Amino acid sequence: MDAHDLRRQIRSAAVRRDTHALLSALAADPWPLDALQLVGDALGDALDSGVPEAGRFAHRCSTELRERDWEGDDLLADALDAKLGEGAVSSLRPVPVSLEDVATALHGGEFTTGGRIDLGTGEFWPTLDPDYADLDDEDDEEDPEREWLSVEGLGPHDGYRDMEAFIARLDDTTIADLLGVAILGRGAFRRFKDTLGRWPEQLEAWYAFSEERQLGRARAWLAAQGYTPVRPLP
Repeated sequence: MDAHDLRRQIRSAAVRRDTHALLSALAADPWPLDALQLVGDALGDALDSGVPEAGRFAHRCSTELRERDWEGDDLLADALDAKLGEGAVSSLRPVPVSLEDVATALHGGEFTTGGRIDLGTGEFWPTLDPDYADLDDEDDEEDPEREWLSVEGLGPHDGYRDMEAFIARLDDTTIADLLGVAILGRGAFRRFKDTLGRWPEQLEAWYAFSEERQLGRARAWLAAQGYTPVRPLP
């Protein structure tokens, strides 16, 4: 099984909270580099559920997160170590919010930019782009019983650096050179994806890379606000 297939298998198991399928996938070696945030969160759930076999994988995940050392990786490694009884328990306030929702708020969705999180329930309310504000039919009246955390978009800078980092790790110099030209000037993100679309496997690799970077930044952003995500109940 190649790295792309293995990551898809890991992601599917993590989303479904299928611990047996997850641990079966993690028996492979090596792990996909661009799946460690997904793996760490899923293993945290398994440890909380008392799955004994999860411990050795959590050790490995913590080590690989620290070696990779992307933004947010140290926070997830610390959380795993604490669950293993090998590190201090975080003083950050847990919030049952989807990290994917926070990442979307920070980096922008198709019609959204920023948003707010209900700190009691973890429910995420995106803020629609002004150009699409008429699509919002939600009752947005303030409830004094609800405590909110506002999320402002980070802008394009981190996304641009992700493209540069992805290009830098490509072995194929032809693709790297074409992408290097594509990201120059206005419209860089669209040209980057259009160019990379000529190589579907590399485009899939980009989406995996980008997702991992965004999840790590979302985790770090929450920590800077004093919070740590816990996966909401299904």
